[in-house]
Amino acid sequence: MNKSEVNKYLEERSKDFYLLSDKIWENAEIRFKEKQSVNDYQTFLEKEGFSVKVGLAGLKTAFSASWGSGKPVIGFLGEYDALPGLSQKAGVAVKEQLVSEGNGHGCGHNLLGVGSLMGAIGYKHYLESENKSGTVIYFGCPAEEGGSGKTFMAREGIFDNLDVALCWHPSDVNMLPPGPVLANYSIRYSFTGKASHAAAAPEAGRSALDALELMNIGVQFLREHMPSTARIHYAITDTGGISPNIVQAHASALYQIRAPFAPELISLYERVNNIARGAALMTDTKVDIKFLKGTSNTLLIPALDEVMYKNMCEIENPILGACDLDFAHEIVKTQKAPDQIKDDFNIKPKAWNKAGNIPLPGSSDVGDVSWVCPVSQCGTSTWPAGTAAHSWQAVSCGKSDFAHRGMLFAGQIIASTAVDLCNNPEIIEEAWKQLRAKTGNQPYQCPIPKEITPDELEAETT
Repeated sequence: MNKSEVNKYLEERSKDFYLLSDKIWENAEIRFKEKQSVNDYQTFLEKEGFSVKVGLAGLKTAFSASWGSGKPVIGFLGEYDALPGLSQKAGVAVKEQLVSEGNGHGCGHNLLGVGSLMGAIGYKHYLESENKSGTVIYFGCPAEEGGSGKTFMAREGIFDNLDVALCWHPSDVNMLPPGPVLANYSIRYSFTGKASHAAAAPEAGRSALDALELMNIGVQFLREHMPSTARIHYAITDTGGISPNIVQAHASALYQIRAPFAPELISLYERVNNIARGAALMTDTKVDIKFLKGTSNTLLIPALDEVMYKNMCEIENPILGACDLDFAHEIVKTQKAPDQIKDDFNIKPKAWNKAGNIPLPGSSDVGDVSWVCPVSQCGTSTWPAGTAAHSWQAVSCGKSDFAHRGMLFAGQIIASTAVDLCNNPEIIEEAWKQLRAKTGNQPYQCPIPKEITPDELEAETT
């Protein structure tokens, strides 16, 4: 059996995987709540002959599914969490909620998890057919969106026995990452003041909301004086109440801080902390700074990425055979003026930036896996050109024929990459050399302290 036959096998079985992806889309579950999604995966994987273990690293909705024995041990990373507030009807090019204020797969994790599963099952089929040694482990990784599921899993050694790990992400372009995703911290800033009558005794009050607003303004001024590759976002989660005639005695915000590398992130984190302390000092209030979680930047491994990119370029992308390209065109028009539309899809893979020196503005807990073992990942077009993740357009595309076919393409790339690594163990050896060079041979340091548990983070973020 060769890689073409593996890819044909996945295409012949594609409807099984499309149905599973659609089921995950229809039952959109947010971080730490993905119970039904896990049940659906477990049922599917056990029918495929995998041994499934649910509940890893203190995460009720994390699981592993193993098959085979011996070397190489290749991990396949899957995700299945949705986003709150992004409910959207499928297959329509207009913003229309499916459930009022419901959840939606705005980052395509219904596709992501099943595409990685396709890679794992395609590779398993190859090992079975060729009677080869090898261990296949599919990892169900929850709470990527705001929960850092893989970071908790990495902290507890879940990925320690892997030779390599493979994954992908839905996108509007076929590509390998041109650089690392950003390291990320999440912090809650809670201010405490003193309530009083806002008209009769304003001098007796100390406004926590004033302090929070001053902090936010201070951070706005900080943006001019921080690296252009860094990012700071916030959401006000407590305004202190709804009565304007009461001086607000409490207020809080959830912040995310991102930077390409840990030293920059730590420095920026301390600067934001100082702004918060200064805001409390100005308003005679108190501030509690609570670190919630973090993720590491990704370490790119050229030895692996070269293999994955070669397979991306060699496999025929099935997306142009989709039956709903008119819908894709309508989605494009919701984001671009008609005279700006050139192509509905970016079909040709973007050139691989071997230097890996262009940081991507997002973050992912895949970064923590990449500090533990060599990782390679790609992106494939599951959305029309110009479609942003975390948008209603991305949700609407989640059950489309073109999204299914983009997922199939990803599964074929991952399975083919695994076959190449199985037959060329020297590539894995070189990948480990490159990883050790990037880490300075230092052990992985998890950005989430031991005292922070998944249950505690779930309570803080829901």
